[in-house]
Amino acid sequence: MRARLLLLLSIAVAASFMSGLTARASPVCIKERTPFAFSEDSVRWTMSIAPGADCIQGLRWSYMQIFNVSVVSGPSWGQLAVVGSGFRYSAGNQTPGADKFTLVISGKSRHHRGTSILEVEVNPQ
Repeated sequence: MRARLLLLLSIAVAASFMSGLTARASPVCIKERTPFAFSEDSVRWTMSIAPGADCIQGLRWSYMQIFNVSVVSGPSWGQLAVVGSGFRYSAGNQTPGADKFTLVISGKSRHHRGTSILEVEVNPQ
């Protein structure tokens, strides 16, 4: 009985500690995302990001499966990492100006398989 009470008290203390922690989501850095169709199409997105900030962006819509995301050309100033079916772009602290990168995405949209090219233009805020 005493061990159970101690366990419940420990859980309550841990829960109250964790409730004080705040989670930070990536700000919305791409306002309008035009969907791609996996039909050898090319789509352009524009990103706005502050120097030193990160943008984490998923690529999938609910009706899509993404099989692979590859970097065709990387950014000149920031850092880019493919993360699952999305990407993470990190702007440098002293971003000298606009940046851009290109991804090729392969997958399936409903019943259509194929690839799409995504060009992302990065503008400093």
